[in-house]
Amino acid sequence: MPDSLTYGKVELRPLEPDDIEVLYKWENDSSIWEVSNTKVPFSKYILAQYIKESYRDIYETRQLRLIIQINAGHPVGAIDLFDFDPFHQRAGVGILIHKAEDRKRGYATDALSALKNYALNVLGLHQLYANISSDNQVSIQLFQKLGFKISGTKKDWIKYRDGWKDEILLQKILV
Repeated sequence: MPDSLTYGKVELRPLEPDDIEVLYKWENDSSIWEVSNTKVPFSKYILAQYIKESYRDIYETRQLRLIIQINAGHPVGAIDLFDFDPFHQRAGVGILIHKAEDRKRGYATDALSALKNYALNVLGLHQLYANISSDNQVSIQLFQKLGFKISGTKKDWIKYRDGWKDEILLQKILV
């Protein structure tokens, strides 16, 4: 694994065909749909097609999903670059540590640190950003701990079953 994709306790790796079962479980867990902005379940066929196409270059697809793994192969989550803009040298970041028992163990911190290093040293990005629901304080604190700054609030931005929520925009200038 390249050094740019490892940090602390985690390795970030590309999607593999064997990931179909874990992706199926994660993507169809309706308890996290609000965070991932998902409205419908994914079939194994669609996920298999997604994995099959994941070899395509980030410059072509404008996105990259990496599996967060520990202990030489145990997947605990995923981290994404999206809205990749090579001209403006920026991308959005999304992260998931799926099981509650895997949270608060430093995996998300290490994964985000590895992704920051990769974004700066391999992709040559100038900045990363994250859009996080204002009530997701754990995620906001994670990003702030790694130097992301709140740069704005989008009022009533996300519609949920019980009303509207603000969305916080966090940015990190990579230097």
